[in-house]
This record gives sequence, structure tokens and C-alpha cells, in this order.
Amino acid sequence: MKIKQFEDKGLAHYSYAILSECQKEIMLVDPARNPQPYYDYAQEHDAKIVGVIETHPHADFVSSHLEIHEKTGATLYAHSLVGADYPHTAFDEGAVLEMGKIRLKSLHTPGHSPDSISIVLEHEGKDKAVFTGDTLFIGDVGRPDLRENAGNLTAKREELARQMYHSTREKLMKLADDVVVYPAHGAGTLCGKALSEANSSTIGDEKFSNPALKEMTEEQFVAYLTSDQPFIPRYFGYDVGLNKQGAPNYQQSVQAVKRLEKNFTPEDGALIIDARPQEDFKKGHLAGAYNIQNGGKFETWLGSIVDPKETFYLVAQDDKTLDELIDKASRIGYENKLKGAFVLQEEASVSSPKIDVEQFKENPAQYTIVDIRNASEVKDKKYFAHALNIPLPELRDRAQEIPTDKPVVIHCAGGYRSAAGSSIVEAELPKAKVLDLSEAISEFNPL
Repeated sequence: MKIKQFEDKGLAHYSYAILSECQKEIMLVDPARNPQPYYDYAQEHDAKIVGVIETHPHADFVSSHLEIHEKTGATLYAHSLVGADYPHTAFDEGAVLEMGKIRLKSLHTPGHSPDSISIVLEHEGKDKAVFTGDTLFIGDVGRPDLRENAGNLTAKREELARQMYHSTREKLMKLADDVVVYPAHGAGTLCGKALSEANSSTIGDEKFSNPALKEMTEEQFVAYLTSDQPFIPRYFGYDVGLNKQGAPNYQQSVQAVKRLEKNFTPEDGALIIDARPQEDFKKGHLAGAYNIQNGGKFETWLGSIVDPKETFYLVAQDDKTLDELIDKASRIGYENKLKGAFVLQEEASVSSPKIDVEQFKENPAQYTIVDIRNASEVKDKKYFAHALNIPLPELRDRAQEIPTDKPVVIHCAGGYRSAAGSSIVEAELPKAKVLDLSEAISEFNPL
């Protein structure tokens, strides 16, 4: 028996292949959008993918479960409460799947969502591991506020927090201390608020060190779990629906994106996402473009700033990067929102002014300062006493709140978000002088 963990670093997502070596069969858990790594693993071990288990309809990434079923004939398993639109077999509480000496047992563990399950792996008569989806993370548990308006079955956050209390205490924490915990996410996901960098743990270690599993009353737990959760990206509800339905074929969908000629000019008023480095963007970009730089969290910020009801153009500095960005967009189901993608290598008509950091240090009162970090970050550490706090995901909708009688300085915690934020404010307030403090924020001490 082998367990293979696959990682998508950009979305901090873990998926799994469970291999029965004697049966030459593989069961997948929560696969990512691109199914090729699972096919490669099966070929490497001369094994057949016989099933895919979805622990719940994921909000933060698109799963390839339907595509894998259509290619391999693998049976799809999900809890009946999902109301899945794809062909599937219910995998409700107490259901068991067998592969040789491996038994996979379903636990209904609502809390992150009403339809969440965890899968206990028993090998040769002993519980060895549990695949917890977004219920139990390393150092945290799943947030309870994503299914108030999404999915086949909705529930309020307080109700789901109570369910999480019972799922953890009455089911997961009753497993043996040496059972290995394999979650669907690690640090960096927005499906929880305080995940560890570790990619696995044990039930015993989590009972000892996970703050969410400490002894507390149900009311204390509800208060703890519903407070200080991160923002909810715009795309989360869309992905729940897409995963409930089953996503289209990955390769066909990515290849269907229109590659436009170099230095293409979109129509007036089009939404343009320019993913080039901020230095290139500031030298010259298309009017109204937003600068969401290619990086580790590109897809998260794309889906936080662009609504799934919108269509947009995607810009990169070269063809290789453009392909990479289209792939990243597909991981959240946004490849079919693209009107086209193209390379921009000439300096476009609009440039962004540079900030004189020394002048800003000497006369900060002569500027309107906008802090685009999340409210929880500002609560913990503030840089400027009179800064206006508008978190980046809200900036498009709230840009008109920013006074424009002075130059506007945008800052975040390190510079990546301020590149996007300053470009959004520049686009939404074309008459304002917008300056990006960028990495120079490190020269200022918090109050």
C-alpha cells in the first residue's frame, strides 16, 4: 500500500493517490484540475485508477473528477448531500470501499460544508490514515462561512461551526492518536485562517497542538471559529457550482482560449489583466489595465478581483508565461472567462508615476494614504495613523471613497498587492495621481 501526496503550491492544495500494490488499483482523493499527474502515476505503477472521492464540492479550486471518470471509467464518490450533477455513487457515513487489504471508510464530517466527508484508511485491520478534506487541517479546521449562498445545501456559519465542533470531537478526535492526518490544504489557503506549513500530522499531534481542538465549550468554539476569518474571494461560489456539475476537459478548455496577435489592442472599456512584472507595467500599459503580477498567488488574486460573471483579456510578457497564466486561470475555472490572451512587448500608451519615497517620508500629511491589506492585518499592525483601509478585494467597488484632492499612495505589507491596488485605483480614478509605495513599505515602522 502506498499513499502519494500531490501539491499545487499556488492554491496550497493537496490531493492524493492511494495505491493497492497487490490489486494494482488506485483511488484518488480531491484531484486538481489537470489530471495528467495522476495518469502518469498510474502508468508508473502499472495500475488502474478505479475511483475518485470528492470530500466536498471545493470552493477554491476546480477538480478533474468528471474528466477522470470519462477517460478511465473510474467511479466517482461523494456524499449524497452534495446533490452532484455528475454520475456518482453516494459515499455516506458508514460506507466502505475495498481494494485488496485496504478499506476506505466514510465519515460524515460537516462543518466546513454540510456535505463534507473524511475518509479513514484501514490497512490489514488497523486504521492508518484519515483524509480530512477541508474539515481538519494541520493547525486549524476549515472555515464555516463559505456555504451560506453556494452549493446544493446552504447553511449559516454559526450552524456549520456547531457541526464542526461535533465532527471534530465526536468523530475525528476519537480516532487513534497514531492515525496520520492528510488534509486537502496547507498554509496559504483561504479555506482556513491559521494553517501550519506542515503537509501532514497525526490525530495525537493535532489534539495536542491544534488550537481548534483544545478543550472548550461549543459556544466558545463557535465564537473562535467564526471570528477573524479571511476574506471570501469572488470566485468561491462559482467553483462550488462548477465542481458540483463537473468541469470540462482540461486540455480542450485551455487550448480553446484565443491566442491573439502580439501587442493586440482590446476594445474600449474591456477588462484587461496585465500579469507582467510591475516595473514593465508602470513603464507602459494599456489604459484601464489591472496589474495582477504572475506569482505564487496569481490565481487567488485573479479570482478575488475579477468576478466570475465578467470576461477579460490576459496579458503576459512572453508566450511561455502566457501559457502558464492560462493554466493558472484554469485551476479556478476562469479559462472560459477569457476573451483572449496576448503578449505585450512594446511600451503601451499609459505610464504610472513613480513615488519619491524621501519626499513622502518628510510630508506624509500631503498624501492620501490607502492601506489595502485585510482588516485583520491592519488590526494587528498599522503603518500610518490616518490611512484609509480598503482591502484589495474590495477596491474596485470602493475606489470612489478615496479623496483625490491629494496624491494617493497605495501600500500593502510587501509590495505585491500594492502593484495591483495602485493599478485598480489608477483605472477607476483616472484624474487622480496614484503612487505605489511598493516594497518601500519596509522602510516604515508600524505604529
